[in-house]
Amino acid sequence: MALKPSIEKALNDQIRWEFYSSYLYLSMSSWYESRSLRGFANWEYVQAQEERDHAIKIYQYVISRGGRVKLQPVEAPPFEWKSPLEAFEMALEHEQKVTSLINELVNLAIKEKDHATNNMLQWFVDEQIEEESDAGQIVEQLKMIEKDGGGSGLLYMLDKELATRVYTPLTATTPPASQ
Repeated sequence: MALKPSIEKALNDQIRWEFYSSYLYLSMSSWYESRSLRGFANWEYVQAQEERDHAIKIYQYVISRGGRVKLQPVEAPPFEWKSPLEAFEMALEHEQKVTSLINELVNLAIKEKDHATNNMLQWFVDEQIEEESDAGQIVEQLKMIEKDGGGSGLLYMLDKELATRVYTPLTATTPPASQ
């Protein structure tokens, strides 16, 4: 069964959001590199790769359902932040926005009685829990560093920790929590 026009349009809109997410995190990665925070840069670079994978996952789904992918312009993301905390607060806000968009897609799939799309979107529902949790945890760590006045030593330690994140490409069986 082919996608209904409303579902196809909404999924195409989400593809654009996922690519924007990738651009945003790539921009953040570049900003961290310019400040010699290579661990932070690595974390954001991996995040950018994952977001691109999310766009491709939806792209492939639309095609598999006989739909047409209509790529849209992607807005340029910001490229300057005052601090790592400000950048991660933006990342958290962005993930919360993406969660609301995924939830709207689920609601639309339910309204249109598109059970296959609803089923596919459940992966994204689970993924967004992880995305918000990860960004939120780093925001809280950065707030503690600022509050405790630990300064560069604690920031250095967090940078080293974030450097350990590795990119795991999506596969048909990759669950969200394993990324």
